[in-house]
Amino acid sequence: MKSPASFKKAAAWALPYWTRGPAGRETPHDLFRVLYFGWLVAFTLKVLGSAWDVSWHFKWLRDDLAPPHLLNSVGTAIVVALTVIHGYTGYGVDKAALRLIQWGTGVFLVAVPLDLINHRINGLDITSWSPSHMMLYVGTFFMIAGVIRGWFMGAPPGRERTVVLGAFFTFFLENVHFPEQHQEYGILSLGAWDNKVVYAEQILLRFAADQMGRPVDRTMITGFTLPVPDALYPVYAVIVGLSVLVVARALIGRFGSATLVAATYVGFRTVIWPLLTFTGFPPSAVPFFLIAAGLLVDVAFLVRIPAVRAVLGAVVVTAGAYGALMAQSAAMGPVYGWIKGQDGLLGAPPLATATAVWAGLGLLVSWLAIEWIVSRRRPREAGEPAPRVPVAAPAAT
Repeated sequence: MKSPASFKKAAAWALPYWTRGPAGRETPHDLFRVLYFGWLVAFTLKVLGSAWDVSWHFKWLRDDLAPPHLLNSVGTAIVVALTVIHGYTGYGVDKAALRLIQWGTGVFLVAVPLDLINHRINGLDITSWSPSHMMLYVGTFFMIAGVIRGWFMGAPPGRERTVVLGAFFTFFLENVHFPEQHQEYGILSLGAWDNKVVYAEQILLRFAADQMGRPVDRTMITGFTLPVPDALYPVYAVIVGLSVLVVARALIGRFGSATLVAATYVGFRTVIWPLLTFTGFPPSAVPFFLIAAGLLVDVAFLVRIPAVRAVLGAVVVTAGAYGALMAQSAAMGPVYGWIKGQDGLLGAPPLATATAVWAGLGLLVSWLAIEWIVSRRRPREAGEPAPRVPVAAPAAT
């Protein structure tokens, strides 16, 4: 625990920076690092809270003050503080980054009471794809996009710049993939029901059944665990999730970037899985296919011509993602057979293979757009882009 002297020292360091200024003003190097490492802490808390939140809602009836919500709220409080600091002082961001952060935080904060009102009016929210939840994801999307831009434009070249940029893209991937966890938890909960194992508390099942106007039977459980069309999971994962990996590879600019971002996210999901299940919470399928897709994105970037890279990449990456999903789906038979208690790690939501064409076309359009935007905004063809948020050099020691 820090002593009062430590807090006084920190305040003495920070107070001179609390001056009003426009976005894009020159930022001392140490202040720039503190601000963006603060963002890392905020997003870490929010991710931990959200990861716990999905599992919580597959076991307990919703509660506004549930521990996952409180943990997420601590991260949100730090987000609000950092947004105010950037907006008031102008340090660490250009105008575009600041607007993205402010709009993202604003949308998120508006979505929170709307989601509470939605639950008061409609009761249990059966799906993570509800409008109020989508507003939370969209707000976080713009928020992290602004942070990525601020760091990308201001961090000096080097290993720290690359690693932190990769971390921010991992948080970005987690946010866009978050609603897909409904199906990832749902498919194993449905499998458990088929094997006479029930993860959810009876009060939650009864509440959901009353809301659907059905008894607690398999039809009701299916509606609770897999409430959206089967096509949504693979199409969304390929178009939206893999587009994040394409942007990550394009901006980080190093072979293996997309693979490492995907592997870090999947690794987090793999580590958090036993921590949750061993404490009595339901298991989820883990999107291992993202690692294979990330590797294919990296391989596609070995092609030098952007348009050719986008066409070949969209075809190969879509086929690879669907192939990896099919491999996970093939494990569902054994999973259904031996799932007991809290066992069950492999598996994937139902795979509508006929949607691969539409997913591939969507990824192609997105990839071409990304290539066009990056080519227009990259300051130079090769090497690290020159920072455009002025950051003072580190003080000599």
